Amino acid sequence: MKIESLVSARWLITADGNDRVLENHALLIEQGRIMDILPAVTARQHIQAGQQYHLPHHALMPGLINAHTHAAMSLMRGLADDLPLMPWLQQHIWPVEARWGSEEFVHDGSRLAMLEMLRSGTTCFNDMYFFPEATARAARQAGLRGVIGLIMLDFPSNYAPGPEQYLDKALALHEALKPDALIHTAFAPHAPYTVSDPHLLRLGDEARRLGIPLHMHVHETATEVAQAEAQENSERPLARLERLGLLDEHFLAVHMTQLETREMEHLAQAGVHVIHCPESNLKLASGFCPVAKLQAAGVNVALGTDGAASNNDLDMLGEMKTAALLGKAVAGDAAALPAREMIRMATINGARALGLEQVTGSLETGKSADLIAVNFGEPESVPLYDPVSHLVYCTTRNQITHAWVAGRLLMDRRRLTTLDEADIVEKAKSWQRRLEPTHA
Repeated sequence: MKIESLVSARWLITADGNDRVLENHALLIEQGRIMDILPAVTARQHIQAGQQYHLPHHALMPGLINAHTHAAMSLMRGLADDLPLMPWLQQHIWPVEARWGSEEFVHDGSRLAMLEMLRSGTTCFNDMYFFPEATARAARQAGLRGVIGLIMLDFPSNYAPGPEQYLDKALALHEALKPDALIHTAFAPHAPYTVSDPHLLRLGDEARRLGIPLHMHVHETATEVAQAEAQENSERPLARLERLGLLDEHFLAVHMTQLETREMEHLAQAGVHVIHCPESNLKLASGFCPVAKLQAAGVNVALGTDGAASNNDLDMLGEMKTAALLGKAVAGDAAALPAREMIRMATINGARALGLEQVTGSLETGKSADLIAVNFGEPESVPLYDPVSHLVYCTTRNQITHAWVAGRLLMDRRRLTTLDEADIVEKAKSWQRRLEPTHA
């Protein structure tokens, strides 16, 4: 049999329904999809492949899914650190965005983020930022799978003068991206405190009409919740979103550090997905998402990095380890958030939240060949008793050597095949020179 590509490795970590870990197996890839999974010896005897990759010291796993990013904010990495959320936003981030926010800024920042994401093993990301057309263009150039946030705010920005214009641009971009198999869309109202009821209701109607998710920061800080409760109707943000009919299986609630037991039960009943961003929440002292309790209630929890301005990286392997350790401490239970569950949060749970679980998120026959290879042949990985445990607790992004999206090799032995690293870095340095005087 002749096929396009054959990739074999010491371990295959599938993240499928049975969390199988297969030893000495191969993936057969044809037309961008996983055609079959066979023992490596059998595959080499009976298959002729145009491209063959034999990785005897590696683990293959699904490409990581970063379920919440602000990709272009990579140009603001380290710009304003050691500050709580609202001073960080109001005194530093928003003024820089008002001065420099443009399609060029977003395109260059998104390319920088995509370079980092690919080198960190991320093959799919869910974004929220201004000028989403530029982010979509950068993702297409990189060959990454992306969900592009159709941003909505009540107030004007460099991108749009008001809610009607945000929505007009969102609908036009959704239509323009329809033909692209790798680029998807989601409505992205920023937060309950920046988008009013009429516009949230309109987005809910449009999301149902188009069949796309709603992606929103919710219950990020205690201050956000307290300010909402101090309003005339004393309504917590989640209660308001429920009243507006927005909480369902298409709603992605990001952060969720302030939750009551009854709210977790309602989230599970409604099918809402929670996107956990532990490192950003820790850095901004926003609070702790009760991941173990959410999972016990039946809520699907995925993982995101947030933007590099508040993290300060887009390293999903690092995010997995932080989430695992933090989750154990918050739950007071060393058995909480075990390594296998962390792999799922960074892969198939993210795919499920984005409505892409039939396409990506696990290594299974028929799914898109979105995968990465992790090198366990270095001294830091010895001894190795359990590759899943190793991935979460002692592996770094520098061990990721290969990345494929839809069967296309985007990183080969840490060399990017679709992105010009030198050009991206030079543009980022150019932006640094422009932003420094503004920030000072």
